[in-house]
Amino acid sequence: MRLDGITVLDLTQLLPGAYATQLLADMGAEVVKVEPPDGDSLREVSVLTPESGVFEGLNRGKRSVVLDLKREAGQWAIQELAADADAVITGYRSGVMERLGADYDTLRQENETLVYCSLSGYGESSPYRDRPGHDLTFTGIAGLLDLSRQSRAERPTLPPFSVADMAGGLFAAFAVSSSLLARERDGDGTYLDISILDVLLTFGQSRAPATLAGDDPGPPGPFTGRFPCYNIYETADGRYVTLAALEPKFWHQFCEVVDRPDLRERHRSDDPAVRDVLREELVDLFATKTCEEWLETCAGEGTTLAPVNTLAEALADRHVADRSMVVDGRLGLPARAEPPVDPATERPPELGEHTRAVLEAAGVAADEIDEIVEET
Repeated sequence: MRLDGITVLDLTQLLPGAYATQLLADMGAEVVKVEPPDGDSLREVSVLTPESGVFEGLNRGKRSVVLDLKREAGQWAIQELAADADAVITGYRSGVMERLGADYDTLRQENETLVYCSLSGYGESSPYRDRPGHDLTFTGIAGLLDLSRQSRAERPTLPPFSVADMAGGLFAAFAVSSSLLARERDGDGTYLDISILDVLLTFGQSRAPATLAGDDPGPPGPFTGRFPCYNIYETADGRYVTLAALEPKFWHQFCEVVDRPDLRERHRSDDPAVRDVLREELVDLFATKTCEEWLETCAGEGTTLAPVNTLAEALADRHVADRSMVVDGRLGLPARAEPPVDPATERPPELGEHTRAVLEAAGVAADEIDEIVEET
């Protein structure tokens, strides 16, 4: 998993690109974050408090270079940096990089082995390529929001995490890493056109085949409440537990543990009336014990019962500690490897902190650096 010696130019803003390049940085790549004069918008996102730590958590160990790509000096500088880089990740709508002199065709003239990843909401060939969008935009178009509800009569639910943005960033990191491996084999560069919407659509594999075949009944689906065996239930103390017993073996084990063998044959009935009666029985059953009592009852019994944690409870869970998922107050790399990979722990860079050092390392003359800095 090590990417030591790999240099990545990060020409993105906000969550998707930041997550992609943070994953690469955690795997050892040197990530140079190229920011406009006023910085990455993630430094001051209006809907989050400055103390939220979002920027800090997604920019550990990176280096910040400030370039004004709207000016000739900035465009010349990014082309100089790209000449020695291994990969470039951009995060703007179609046509923006061309206007800024940082598109694939321009940068490839000086570096034919460059891995260039264009990460955008819709992709370069989409009829929506010129539209703006955020996480909520993509989850709506992809059908995820519609499937979040129990019936058409309910309002769709807003996802609490930026699932589309993070999915796009994750896939971008995967695609860049794969392309770097391919380059080691054939020596060629790669152009990657990644659409966040496309990535999110692939997350619908459990429903898409039936839908494409015309057999999908819509919400609720098997993962959003159709079956009582896969649902959320309130306990006696006002907390909640999840029951995820889609497979017969897990359902039978649950029925045995709770001493209700009479429920076994009603597992995933096709009859809505049978499902409704079973759901009410489970509601009454779970209301007889507290959350902790249910967890004790089902502990070590091979049942798929778990608590509905708050985020604070989730981060304090022993799993998080055992997996070392929190590093210096930030979430770390979600992978383990041998030999081990140490996630980046250096503080996030100040805006433009490494401009001079990075340009000097790229061989840019001191007077030219002065001109570039003056124009930003």
